[in-house]
Parts: sequence; structure tokens; C-alpha cells
Amino acid sequence: MNDMKPITTSIFTFEKLIEGGYVYVDKTARLYDLIRPPFGVYFLSRPRRFGKSLTISTLEAIFQGRRELFEGLAIDATDYDWKPYPVIRIDLGDKQARTTDELMEVLSFTVREQAARFGVKVTANLPHLQFRELVMTLGGGKKVVILIDEYDKPILGNIENPAVGEILQVLKAFYSVVKTCDEQIRFALLTGVSKFSRVSVFSDLNNLVDLTMDARYAELLGYTQDELEQDFAPHIQHVAARRRWTTGEVLDQMREWYNGYRFSKAETWVYNPVSVGRFLDTGELSNYWFETGTPSFLIKLLKSGRLTIPEISREPLDELAFSAYEVERVSALPLLFQTGYLTIREVIPTTRRPLYRLDYPNMEVREAFSQYLVESYTNVEKSIVPAYLRRVIAALESGDVDRAMQTLRIFFADIPYDIQLSNEKYYQTIFFVLLRLLALDVDCEVRTEAGRIDAVVKTATRIFVFEFKLQGTAEEALQQIHQRRYHEKVTADDREVLLVGAAFDPETRNLERWLVERL
Repeated sequence: MNDMKPITTSIFTFEKLIEGGYVYVDKTARLYDLIRPPFGVYFLSRPRRFGKSLTISTLEAIFQGRRELFEGLAIDATDYDWKPYPVIRIDLGDKQARTTDELMEVLSFTVREQAARFGVKVTANLPHLQFRELVMTLGGGKKVVILIDEYDKPILGNIENPAVGEILQVLKAFYSVVKTCDEQIRFALLTGVSKFSRVSVFSDLNNLVDLTMDARYAELLGYTQDELEQDFAPHIQHVAARRRWTTGEVLDQMREWYNGYRFSKAETWVYNPVSVGRFLDTGELSNYWFETGTPSFLIKLLKSGRLTIPEISREPLDELAFSAYEVERVSALPLLFQTGYLTIREVIPTTRRPLYRLDYPNMEVREAFSQYLVESYTNVEKSIVPAYLRRVIAALESGDVDRAMQTLRIFFADIPYDIQLSNEKYYQTIFFVLLRLLALDVDCEVRTEAGRIDAVVKTATRIFVFEFKLQGTAEEALQQIHQRRYHEKVTADDREVLLVGAAFDPETRNLERWLVERL
């Protein structure tokens, strides 16, 4: 296997990737479709570490006319003219700013740095004026290309900062240059993790084309199944030999752990590139992508009470429900979808717009995110969580609700008191996360004609219908199941049905009592 090309998950520069002889999954056919006439201004949202920076770097090399780097790639066989253009590349991914003054300094420094590459000196004082001056100067002779990576980093880094509105206005003025200098621009692309509404950030960019859910570019980032099997074939065979698995077994494990991301109506599923690279390098199944950075801003929003974990298995959602959001009104679904913790599982056609059902994309995200939530919401040490969860699943599978609930009390006993969520929704969320971590079939707030069931949990032989009460008793919870006939939704199933009414003590924040009834 000495002829295998090396794999890297730490190099995001196209030139270094090609000249270093690393594996490169050829995406240039799609890039050619993007950059040929008619020219435009584009936006693309994808999760972190999904190849946005490499895509920006590849476009930079194309627009610099560096055809020698693309020998043998798809774009080399097209009629692209390889005319060089001045490329202004702005990367905000590593820029930190907590105030508007700091952000203006960062933007100003970045523009001056780009200007120095072309031997240009900008004289304006404000960053958006400097940016405009640079574009107008370079665009005097030939049109320019603008590539902005991680446009939203200053916003996400300040999502709870009272000054986020002022920071937003600075960015809004800065990005408006892409519109005001339209005649001088050959091509522009802005990428980021989140997709803020046009009113928030891009109100002046009415010429912006959003590629985020465009089916034509669904596979632009991430690896398709064909790309995985073709470009990484020697590495897959190498892992199979090391693990004493068949090639098919390796592919099955990779599909379960790292595939499953879907960004449009098209039935195009892609793998996480970081996780693929790390797994094929080490041969070990692990949570590689998640370990590259935890969603701390999401956890802060959840703990503050501004967000709750969505019931991702409930009725489908309209695209507008999760496609964009305002800084002032952050909601869970768009954040979790755009950051990669949820993905499109099913598209349901309607006479108007399609509906979307969301879910975790794969084993890595489901396991890692759920475990991170458990660790963040409780004081139970991460190392001992799996042992407790195994007890819960064993108890539920055997129908021993008492043993399962006694084990769950351990988690609720250590909920920090700084979490100000004194409602049933909070405890239902913890319950939901724990059971999803167990890979159980669990739905929350299941709709019936008479209301919503708090939780339905299914094992191979049993179905559990749960109702929780914070300001009430276990008897009242069980009575509600009967009064609203929650159990009728599942009685047609051949499995044994158990009804569980549970009451939480608002003072101790723990399970106080529960009653079980077998049908």
C-alpha cells in the first residue's frame, strides 16, 4: 500500500494539497458550472470543517489563472479561459472581536493586508470605505473577484453579546460593498456556517444568489458515496486489512458513522470530509468532526432558556421554519440544521412548498451531541455516562421501568441550579436526549387527536408511553394518558404497551414518583 496518496484534514490550501500529492476529491466540475457566464454574487452555508475554506482556496487558484495546478481535473477539460483576475480574499474564521471598535480594526487590517498584496494603499478611515476603495482601484483595469470565508464568525462569536446588534451593522456596511461595486466585480462568494436573513446582514445585497439549498450544488462540499469508493479505495482496503474486515464491512461502518448529510430536496447524501479522512488514517471509529470544536454557543443559548431542543421527530417543517433566522430571534432548528447537528432526513412534496423532516445525520453526531448535552446539563462525569445508560437500556428492554427510572434519577440529581428552566419542557428534553443517546426509538410530543404525548419510547418488544408532571402527581400524569387516550395511537402494535406517569419535584429537580400500568 505504499502507493497510497496521503490524506490530510489539516491543509485547506488547494495549492499545498495538489503540490503535496494529497488525495483531492475533484469538485471542479461543479465549480466550473458556478463560475461560467452569467456571472453572479453567491452565498453558501455549510457546517464547520466541511470544506468551505478549501473551496474558497480552489476558486482563488482558478481565478488567478493557475491552470498548471488543475492538470487532470475536470475543469481542465472544459472551455474555461483561465484569464487571471485580481482576487480579494477575506477570511474571518480566525478573527476575534468583542466590540464594534475591535471588529472595525480587524476588518481594516484585513483590507489593508489585501491591498498590500497588490501594491495598493487605501486612504479611507472606515473599513467599508477602505474595502470599496480597494475594489474600485483594482477594478479600474479589470474586474475583481471577491471571496469571503466565514462571514458570520463575528456574529456567532457574539451571539449572546449585548453589542451583537452594533456588530451586525458594521458587517452590514462592509458587505454592502459587494453590491455598490457590482460593475467592478467578476464573481463573488460569501461562505459561512449560519444563514442569517437578508434583512439582518444582506439587506443591501439584493443580487445575492443563495446556493445553500440549491440541489445543483448539494454535493459541492462533502463526499458522495461514489467519490468515497473511487478516490479512497486503497485506503478503504488498507483499513479492511488492518481491522480484518471485508471492504463491505468498512463501507457499512463508514456509512452509519459519517454519511447522512443532506442539504437540499435532491436525494444527495454526503459524508463529513474530516471524519472520513481521520477514520481512514487511524482505522478507528470515533467522533472526529465533533472533537474539532464543540457548539458552545448553542449550549449557552439552551441553558439560558432562549432555546429548547426541538422535537426533531415530530411533524414536518416548512423550509422557511429553519432556512434563516434573525440575530434578535435565534431559534433552535435553523442553528442545529446549519451547524450540522441536524440534517434533512425526508422531503415531503406538497402542492406549495415541500416539507422537511429533520434528524441527526449519523451515529457520530447523534452520539457525540447527545453526550455533550448530557455532560453540559448535568454534573455526571462523561466517563461514567455509558455505564449508566447501558443500565437504562437493559432495564427498558426487560420491561423493568422501576430500575430504569431509578438509574435516570442519577442524572437529574446533579442538574446545576444555574439552569433557569423550571418547566416540564426542560425535564422532557433531558429525558429525550438521554434516550436518543441510547439509540432507542424515541419521539417527543407525539401528536394525537386529543393532544400531545410527552414521549413514546420503543424497544424490540415493548412500547412505553410517558407523561411528565412538574406541578402535579404521578397519578395525574397517568390519568391524563387515559383521559386523552394517548395509548390508542400505539395499541395496534403487537408489542407490549406500558403507560408511565412520572412526577418531578420542582424543589429537588428530580424524579419524585412514577406509576406504571401494563396494557
